[in-house]
Amino acid sequence: MADSLVIVESPAKAKTIGKYLGKKYIVKASMGHVRDLPKSQLGVDTENRFEPKYITIRGKGDVLKELRDARKKVKRVYLAADPDREGEAIAYHLAHSLNLELDEECRVVFNEITKQAVKDAFRHPRKIDMDLVQAQQARRILDRLVGYNISPILWKKVKKGLSAGRVQSVAVKLIIDRENEIRTFKPEEYWTVTAHLIVDKETFEAKFYGYGKKKADLKNEQDVQRLLEAIKGKRFTVEEVKKSDRRRNPAPPFITSSLQQEAARKLNFRAGKTMALAQQLYEGVDLGKKEGTVGLITYMRTDSTRISPTAQEEVGNYIKETFGSSYLPAKPRTHKKKAGAQDAHEAIRPTSALRTPDSLKGYLGRDQMRLYKLIWERFVASQMAPAVLDAVSADIRVGDALFRATGSKVKFPGFIKVYVEGNDDNKKEEDKYLPALEVGQPLKRKSIDPKQHFTQPPPRYTEARLVKTLEEKGIGRPSTYAPTIDTIQKRGYVQLEDRRLVPSELGEIVISLMEEFFPEILDVTFTVNMEEKLDHVEEGQVDWVEILERFYEKFEKRLVVAEEQMKEVEIKDEVADEDCEKCGQPMVYKFGRYGKFLACSGFPDCRNTKPIIKSTGVTCPKCKQGEIVERKSKKQRTFYGCNRYPECDFVSWDKPDPRPCPRCEGLMVEKRRKKGTLIRCTQCDYEEEKN
Repeated sequence: MADSLVIVESPAKAKTIGKYLGKKYIVKASMGHVRDLPKSQLGVDTENRFEPKYITIRGKGDVLKELRDARKKVKRVYLAADPDREGEAIAYHLAHSLNLELDEECRVVFNEITKQAVKDAFRHPRKIDMDLVQAQQARRILDRLVGYNISPILWKKVKKGLSAGRVQSVAVKLIIDRENEIRTFKPEEYWTVTAHLIVDKETFEAKFYGYGKKKADLKNEQDVQRLLEAIKGKRFTVEEVKKSDRRRNPAPPFITSSLQQEAARKLNFRAGKTMALAQQLYEGVDLGKKEGTVGLITYMRTDSTRISPTAQEEVGNYIKETFGSSYLPAKPRTHKKKAGAQDAHEAIRPTSALRTPDSLKGYLGRDQMRLYKLIWERFVASQMAPAVLDAVSADIRVGDALFRATGSKVKFPGFIKVYVEGNDDNKKEEDKYLPALEVGQPLKRKSIDPKQHFTQPPPRYTEARLVKTLEEKGIGRPSTYAPTIDTIQKRGYVQLEDRRLVPSELGEIVISLMEEFFPEILDVTFTVNMEEKLDHVEEGQVDWVEILERFYEKFEKRLVVAEEQMKEVEIKDEVADEDCEKCGQPMVYKFGRYGKFLACSGFPDCRNTKPIIKSTGVTCPKCKQGEIVERKSKKQRTFYGCNRYPECDFVSWDKPDPRPCPRCEGLMVEKRRKKGTLIRCTQCDYEEEKN
């Protein structure tokens, strides 16, 4: 008969741990938090040291009853929620609800859900860490004070249903600031001149560098004509050749923010999807009779690149056996600790490097496998030897003009045999080879290619870029990024257009009012300092009430001023170029949970709504009657379908090309690749590069 009750957050985690612990343990799931601040009121006594008023979360009554009944049947209770502030708070509220003593050693934590890690954790239970609990509580109350006091003012002055948050408001401001940079950007003209040169029947490129030894910019066509005139009829000659070995070190194993960024770049995953899949991999996947249910990765909310000596030794042996000892660095690789990192947990890594992605085929879903493969490859590569490249640079003289050619060739692949880190522009790094060149060698001119360019404005934020910026500035914590990005889209403050975050009119109005009446909430320095103070609470250095008192003293005065002086703002709906087919009144653009849509201006008398449809001008290839139009899924992903739906169910994720296939007259679509876009026929094997 069982003599211990173990409580975790989720049924999946309960199932995995239950198999490891055996029959002496009952393992139950609390389904997350069981107590929280009430939704209908502030729930914080600002006159009494910010005493929180916790209540049982609606719908959790039956869960708590089941846990209390199980509590009566055992001698001991263990609280095994996740190893972070949130998990510690869940354990604290469970202890309160089950009448456990706070000095009882009932808290169990583990960074990975493997048999050994779980059993070791149960040998060393500890008391609930009240410093961690108070750090989480301070954050929760601080966010409640901001959100529940500013939001009602925005409802009255702007629009019902709005919200203001400490981290979300800063995130929206970053997006708006970037949009303003783009609006005020003035492009500047510049030119490049590329010489296509031939040596021993091999062609290579050299770009204009300058005159003499000094770099010179080509700002306009006159500069280009001057250069072309100066080199006309003159011979290109190799003036200098430099060769060197260039070493590239691998990226560190993933932390929460870098995982979200790389999954967005390489897998096109939204931040929320990445974290949901990582949670599944952490809590456990059934690997059949041989292994049963196993946690496949370590805890996914971390800011540390540290890995355990045991994991380091295992992956080192794997690298040596698989690739050879030359692929191991001289000593185990460590990665520099990020400034401000809490370093509470290891980096995100596989619980065993020997569980290769290939060995898990058939056990993981498609997206689970893609994310696991990303984590596994990044971890293995992080412990491998550097890549060594033969780098060559050649200065080529023609008259007084200097052209420069560069190239590199992989001499030893090292870590890139397994993994190469992505970049925000999805540009694949390619080796450019240079033929063997010698000083004084004359070169044959094939062609000279002058090109006009204009400087580009800074790019809009993708979710990955925003996560990177929030992390670099120290705004929020890894666990907050995904829900923050989700919230600002649901509130209608920003929209996702072509995978870029664009501020809405509503977002700009709200942030403008916040800047006027609550500037400290949008101040990056204030937000970063507040995060550091919360960290000090966690470390037991600062009283959490003292932090809230200092904040609320000024904040309360700003609330009074905003209530009295903030003017009401009327947001007029943008009128569309069509009338309602039901009542004849103009249709207007509205913004809802799933983005923009059309609604009748006669609301509430007429409640007609419909999605915004963009025409492509391409006839549907299935029914030959309808037209293919652009649509949005609930997750704001663009797809293309027949406008006669549901009569015709043709759909495609690929954008149709207006031209029929020159070979079979079938539908052609755009296929995005890292090297560029390809136009491909859907009926035959015809394809071409998009200009």
